[in-house]
Formats: sequence, C-alpha cells, structure tokens
Amino acid sequence: MPILERGTARDQDSQVLPKVPVPLLKQTLDTYLKCVQHLVKEEQFKKTRAIVEKFGAPGGVGETLQKKLLERRDKMANWVYDYWLEDMYLNNRLALPVNSSPAMVFPKQMFKDHKGTLRFAARLISGVLEYKALIDTRSLPVDFTRGQLAVMPMCMEQYYRLFTSYRYPGLKTDTLKVQMKAASSALEHMIVACKNQFFVLDVVANSKQLSEEEILSQLEKIVKMSENAEEKLPPFGILTSDGRTEWAQAREALIKDQINRDSLALIESCICVVCLDEPSGLQPSDTNRALLMLHGGGHEKNGANRWYDKSMQFVVGMDGICGVVCEHSPFEGIVLVQCCEYIMKYIMESPSKMVKSSSYRELPPPRRLRWKCNPHIQGLLAASAERLQRLVNNLDMNVFKFKDYGKEFIKQQKMSPDAFIQVALQLAFFKCTGRLVSTYESASIRRFQEGRVDNIRSATAEALAFVKSMADERGAFSDSEKMKRLGDAIKAQTSYTIAAITGMAIDNHLLGLLRIAKELNMEKPEIFYDETYLASNHFILSTSQVPTTVEMFCCYGPVVPNGYGACYNPQSDHIIFCISSFWDNTETSSVVFVKALNEGLLEIRDLCNRSNATASKLAVSSQGASQPHKSGK
Repeated sequence: MPILERGTARDQDSQVLPKVPVPLLKQTLDTYLKCVQHLVKEEQFKKTRAIVEKFGAPGGVGETLQKKLLERRDKMANWVYDYWLEDMYLNNRLALPVNSSPAMVFPKQMFKDHKGTLRFAARLISGVLEYKALIDTRSLPVDFTRGQLAVMPMCMEQYYRLFTSYRYPGLKTDTLKVQMKAASSALEHMIVACKNQFFVLDVVANSKQLSEEEILSQLEKIVKMSENAEEKLPPFGILTSDGRTEWAQAREALIKDQINRDSLALIESCICVVCLDEPSGLQPSDTNRALLMLHGGGHEKNGANRWYDKSMQFVVGMDGICGVVCEHSPFEGIVLVQCCEYIMKYIMESPSKMVKSSSYRELPPPRRLRWKCNPHIQGLLAASAERLQRLVNNLDMNVFKFKDYGKEFIKQQKMSPDAFIQVALQLAFFKCTGRLVSTYESASIRRFQEGRVDNIRSATAEALAFVKSMADERGAFSDSEKMKRLGDAIKAQTSYTIAAITGMAIDNHLLGLLRIAKELNMEKPEIFYDETYLASNHFILSTSQVPTTVEMFCCYGPVVPNGYGACYNPQSDHIIFCISSFWDNTETSSVVFVKALNEGLLEIRDLCNRSNATASKLAVSSQGASQPHKSGK
C-alpha cells in the first residue's frame, strides 16, 4: 500500500484524475495462470490452463466480454466501483462485526472517574466536529502518493463518505446510501449509545455548534437518563450485529410501527454513533481491547451498545478501553487512520476548551429513542443476541508486538518494509501448514477517479521458492542461495504491488468480465466455475498494512471460516501484528501462527546479518588483496 504524503489544501473537485484502466485480456489471463500454477496440483493446473486458453482465444468469449468492459469504461467515471462494492460488501450476507467491520484500537485511557470518561468523550465529539468541518468545506489537504512511482494526487471521495454514509440491510443485497454534499453540513445530530439505550445528541442549537462544556453537560444528562430503570427499553442495537438477511427481516418487522420508523430515521441520518461502554471486567491487554472493539464482548457486555450499520462508531469505555469500529463499505483503512489520528491529536494536544462560558445556554435535554416491541420482536432480539455470542466465542485474536526490529532494519537491507513483511507472513503460513495459499493484500487505487482497492496476490512462486529454502532441514541451501531467493521474492512482491496500484492487477478485471457475462445473460464462462478460480478467491490469508503515526492499531477478523486475518502496523523499531482466526476451525490457531511469525522474522533477520557479515569480510579481504605493497627505501 503506498504511503501518504499530504499536499496543500485545495479543492480536488475541479481536478480530474485519470480513469481506472482495463488491462489487456491476454496480460490478465497470463498473470492469473502465473498466480495459481504453484498453488494447485499439476493435473488441476493443466485443466485450468486449457479453460483459460479457450476463454482467451481469438474470437472467443473473453474477447466479447473485454470489448463490452471497454465500452463500460468509456461511459463511466469508474467501471469497477459498483461491481466491486457489491461483490466485496453489499452482497455479503455475514454479520458485520468481526467478518467485515474493522476496528481501530486507541491507547488505554486512564480515567480518574465517570466525569473524566465523559470529558474525554466530549473532547472526542468536538474533534469529530472539527474534522467534519474540514471535510464539509473541502479544506482537507489532498493526499499524494509516495513511493517508487511519480508523485500523484489521490482521490479524496472516501473522506466525504466518513460521516454521511449508512448501510441499509437488504434481504439479498444491502444498500449503501450517502448524503449529498449539500446535505452533509445539514447533519446536526449524533446518536449516543449508553446501557444499550439510544439518545439523540443535537450538536447544533439555534444555528450555533455546542461548546465542549455544553456537550459534556448533555452527556451527563444522557448517562443519568440511561440509569432510569422504568424507562429502560430492550437492546435494539443487537439486531444490527446479526447476519444481513436476518437484520433485514427484523427491520421489516420493526418498521410496521411509526415509533420505530421515527427512531430508525434519526439513527440513519446521524453524523456518527458514540458508544459509552460499561466496564468490561477484562484485563485491558492489546488482545482484549481489540476483541472488545470488534464485537463489544457480546450481549452480556457491550455488544448491544452499538449500531453496526453506521459508518463511524466511536467507543469510549468507562474502563478506558476506547477506539472506533467502522462499517467498511464507504471507505478504506487509510482514511479511517487519517480521521482517527486527527481526532487523537486534537484530544491530546489542544488545551481543553472546558471554559465556563458566560453565555452558557440552557439546552433542551437529549432525547431517548423510543421503540415499540412485541413478542415476535422479542424473539428476534434473543436470536440475534445468541448468534452474536457464538461469533464472540469463536474469534481467536492475538495482538503481537514484534520488538526485535522494525522498518528501519528492513530499510537498511535496501528492501521495502511492506514486501518484506508480506514474505515473512508467507513464511509463517508455510511453517504452520507446509504449503502456500491464495493471499489477499489490499492495494489502494486512489490515484484514479473514485478508486478503492485491488488485490496484491502475495503468495508468489518466488515466495514459495524462498520459504522452501528456509524450511529445508537438510541444509541443502547456502545462505547466498537463500538471500538470492529472498531478493527474488521481494522483487516479485514489489512488482505485483506496482501493477496493482497502477490498475494492472487481475482481481478487479476478472470480476468485471464475470459481471459483464451476467449482464449479457450469458451462460457463466467455465473459467469462473473452475475449481482453481473458486480456490483462488477463497482468501485463507487476508492481509493489510495499516500504518499509524499516533499510538493506535487496526484489527479485523478472518474473511473465510478456515482463514487468518493479518493486519500489521510497521513502526521504526517494532511491528504490531493483529492475527485473527476462528476457534472452531481445527486447521487454524492464532497463537501457533504468531509463534511461526516470530520465528520467521528472526530467521530472516539472522540470514540478512550473516550475509552482511560475509559481504563485509569479502570486501575487507579483497581490499587487502588490492592494496599496493609499500617498499622501503
């Protein structure tokens, strides 16, 4: 993933970025075969190659689809956007927590008391409003790419969806709705969740934004209201944690009543959700904080104190466990990072605005959202709670801080930190299973109009050759051979990364061809139901680099039942890894993977150090040999 550089503030609306290209058909098919050859059995590969050759033959189906795809590119700002959004997110029926929504975990906060917690929440809300004002006025600095390629401005559209998006559940497919630019500045309320109750916090009163002191006062009222037992309503937020079809069905039942329709309308039009969490009773380790951000600990803890359809949910725990959980369909992790870093700096750096202002206003109290329940809905709430608990019990998370070195050491080896870490992840997987599998690494294509991501397929043939040499116990490979293979693996990874960020990877292109065939009502081409294609899209290893400059880290769950999620944050002298898997799968174990990852990172370091020492010795001896002998007079 390219690193960001901030440009000068300017309005990018007037600056048209290039369109995402459509790669040549032959190029994509050749790359596809190269990506899968070493991951499937020889017999299966022969069959796949024949299918691919038939698909790409002159006058074949592939050419017809490619022609239509090129026509689509001419007509649209971004030919892949809708296809990708539906395939990656909206058509997925799994529950959002763990399976789809990533979380950003803030450093543990030391709150003295209840008031300290609410003061932090009030500062956070003020920071959100300040950041949102930058977005609304188009004052955010434009991001620029950095790396081996030319510096280019990046598409800023994802930022404009941070606070204006809502994902509606559907029976077959969800809908992502984004408020238009004009409406964004009209958003004037947040939803505060407290003790599984939901409250409307107006952040503007009489056309004037609430001060931090006023926000704090309103939050205190909300906490007091949430403690009123007679007013307590069932935990409706739990419904949003369910499978998307189940939640869509439950929503149909809810909207039969006007009271529920009104409450839903307020949630669906809010800026964001702020979740004031009860103490979890768990040790605040990195791993536990990550788990609590992803799923709230289930219905017995804070799992129902959420509304998962909303794109940004800021979590402030009374026990100092804080962070953000985000609905992933409107934007990528890097945009979440920029927003979170701004807010954390705001909280930490700016002096508290808690001045008792002379013009303190008497504000109307926040409003509790009302819900109408019946025995049918009561049953749905219980079923959702049970399914969330199953998900909570199944997530095996291990947050691992590798302290032996960080990206500085890797750069000293004249290697790309991201490529190096990807190769290390392949080595860890190979140590665990003796094979490599289809791997996903997200690559930003924001140098194009409305660009989101494509996939870097990190399980390269070169990576396989390297990990085999490292795992060989017969000592058949010399250090110089291993170093050569490491260099080849990093070079292959880097060149695939460059292809991906310049719109030349294969996943989006193949998806486009498949969707065009569907739109033309053609019989599904054999390439797309061949077992190799199906296996190549079952990402047992789902990885992403999410670097931060402020102390915090990102985490997410696996994307398949027998897979691993591997999110990493490289710092100068350490690397944070969040490794996730599911307990009910016997093939995976986060603790085993972390052990293999730690070993592999140390082995690669030792290999580099031995090779450097050998190179130095050789340089010294060759220098000595070439020194002219001084003869005495």
